[in-house]
Amino acid sequence: MPEIDFSTVKPAKVVDTRSSACPGPLLEAKKAMGIARTGETIELWVSDPESKENIVIWAQKVGHNYLGFIPGDGYDRMFVTRK
Repeated sequence: MPEIDFSTVKPAKVVDTRSSACPGPLLEAKKAMGIARTGETIELWVSDPESKENIVIWAQKVGHNYLGFIPGDGYDRMFVTRK
């Protein structure tokens, strides 16, 4: 996967799931992706390690483009583009 400069990524929606555990973040990701247009990126703030793994698996399974993540202070900022 090529290196991405996340400072240039402009998400269509930011979803804060830091206070939620699995399956909450995955459900919120699905809801946000249902609103996003093809080619738009959503940014997910995730603190639950299991949810982080599940979001990557889900994105690949349904054909979205998982771009990667940036570590935050106690959470990760994940980026997924709708395909």
